[in-house]
Amino acid sequence: MIFAHLHGCVQFAIVSGMARRPKTSDENDSPWKDAVQTYLPFFLAFFFPDIHKDIDWSRGYEALDKEFQQIVRRAKLGKRLADKLFKIWLRDGTDCWILIHIEIQSEYEKEFPRRMFEYHLAIRRLYNREVVGLALLCDDRPGWKPTKFAYERWGCGIELKFRSAKLLDYRADQEALQASENPIATVVAANLQAMQTRGDPASRKDGKLRLAKGLLQSHWSADDIRELLRLIDWLMALPEDLEDEFQTEFHEYEKESEVAYVTSFERSGIKKGLQQGLRKGLLIGIAGTLQAKFGDGGRRLMAKVRTLETGKLEKFARFLNSAAAIDEVREFLS
Repeated sequence: MIFAHLHGCVQFAIVSGMARRPKTSDENDSPWKDAVQTYLPFFLAFFFPDIHKDIDWSRGYEALDKEFQQIVRRAKLGKRLADKLFKIWLRDGTDCWILIHIEIQSEYEKEFPRRMFEYHLAIRRLYNREVVGLALLCDDRPGWKPTKFAYERWGCGIELKFRSAKLLDYRADQEALQASENPIATVVAANLQAMQTRGDPASRKDGKLRLAKGLLQSHWSADDIRELLRLIDWLMALPEDLEDEFQTEFHEYEKESEVAYVTSFERSGIKKGLQQGLRKGLLIGIAGTLQAKFGDGGRRLMAKVRTLETGKLEKFARFLNSAAAIDEVREFLS
């Protein structure tokens, strides 16, 4: 039997999407990646408070991006849009790795527990680290909450246990989420409202405005408010006309509150005349990154990249920073 415990590697899987439905623009893997990168202690405190208590946060935490890319390359685990690997320290002085695996799913995936198992094996094989598996499930299937991978035959078998947290479990606590002093609660609220308002953009705009106004009334720093506004904007995408309405109403509220966070929404600047300059800058940056990471093979992908709309181009630029293999890039562009 394989059992995970805390003194080793901690693996997170954040799985989001709709059951049996095609992908939409609500691809919230990257917003969660950014949220975890910025607010890792709050993330653990919110979803796994017992683990949070065992960590010595006074020593901070360290991103291990190169180590994670090696895991992906050598283990050949396929497309991984947004993954983070951190090093943290426990209160007893032991160092511990935390693997946060963020994967968007377009539908329920029967093989998800096997993916958790594959990561476990890859880390053990490459770094001889023990693994704790933690999954954040952002899908819309109330009955789906996997906690283990196992098989057995003729008295021989293997079992990997992991823990799961489910966003749907928090849907009845919207008021508590918005009143929480944990910034991750705001991201959870935005994700849940995005799920609940698919196909109802007017209600989504109203919910997005409530969340944004609530941030201006919070005690958080200006930088935290800007970051949370950015994550809300990313998770709760709106059609252009409703986005314009939202921006107008929000900035009016800013004026009334005598607090300005104009830089919080990058899209606002794009809509006011920066489209061409932004696109040109993105293409230049992407071309350089493709050439540096993947050589001539990467450069040849620019013909496909230039066909992307500006919004998709921004997503691709963020994805490219964490892409470990050219096949991942080709799959993203396909």
